[in-house]
Amino acid sequence: MEERSEPARTTVERRSDRELVVTRTFDAPARIVFEAWTKPELFKRWWAPKSMGMILRSCEMDVRVGGGYRLAFGHDASNPAEFFGRYIEVVPYSRLAWTNDEGGDGGPVTTVTFEEKGGKTLLVMHELYPSKEALDAAGTGAADAMGETFGQLDELLLTLGASAGRP
Repeated sequence: MEERSEPARTTVERRSDRELVVTRTFDAPARIVFEAWTKPELFKRWWAPKSMGMILRSCEMDVRVGGGYRLAFGHDASNPAEFFGRYIEVVPYSRLAWTNDEGGDGGPVTTVTFEEKGGKTLLVMHELYPSKEALDAAGTGAADAMGETFGQLDELLLTLGASAGRP
């Protein structure tokens, strides 16, 4: 029986007045982690923290430079919260960047990097806000939920790794 190391830890750090950085190492190759971020059928399975009782009702992703995304969350279909934007950088298995346009000009630009070492992937999610005030207004609620969200991604990656047969 394979022995598991200590559970992965998600770190959330405010690096400056405008920057929030979330990091975690996943026990999966970058290719599989990247696919979990770019395939709607996989993304829907892990992105919404279960403890919030909300589900990701719809997930549209056109993952290419200039392509868009639209996510709709909600307890029920009558009053969804929508998040949307466009992809500004797409480097397969390595880097994604997108705008967060639902807040108008006050939304951050999110960049996610995937760095593989020894079959594990260091993921760094960097959010750059247009101002200190915009980051202050966003609060840390969403960032705090990333530990749970990334735990759900860990669970999905285990099933994907098992079904894909690791190389």
